[in-house]
Amino acid sequence: MTSIQWPLGFVPGFTDNFCSNEVIIPNISISKAWDLLITPSTWPTFYENAANPAIYDDKGPHLSLNTRFYFETFGFPVEARVVEFIAPVKGEAARIAWHGWFGEGDNRLDVHHAWLLEELSHGRLRILTQETQNGKPAVELANTVPNPMINGHQAWLDGMVKAASK
Repeated sequence: MTSIQWPLGFVPGFTDNFCSNEVIIPNISISKAWDLLITPSTWPTFYENAANPAIYDDKGPHLSLNTRFYFETFGFPVEARVVEFIAPVKGEAARIAWHGWFGEGDNRLDVHHAWLLEELSHGRLRILTQETQNGKPAVELANTVPNPMINGHQAWLDGMVKAASK
């Protein structure tokens, strides 16, 4: 199966924290799920851990390659830039990934958050989201049980699937 493409410095196993969540569901349109994912203004409607999304430079409402944007999640004010953007094409996986960051010095957190949407046989859709993190806050998150990143990203996936099902 198709997998996430990791930039140098963000490869799982070599970062301070890593989480992976995936769903495979029937009868969900890849285009509907993709549209929800690339439209940050919709995130708070189906994911309670996303707040105050904004796209910079009068761009939007959709994300695209190199788009700078902002949102709040897990109590963190995240600045982000889209570093990978491949829209759905029949027979190929759709991909979006962003580099996100907040804080300074010892409190800085840098993340690579990647999404992959892939149409599978028999009308199924695979949605995979993975994130690696570097920095002191990432170490703290990795040592928290249960892992808030795993639970939060699962809520994001579940909410997106429910919204795309409507």
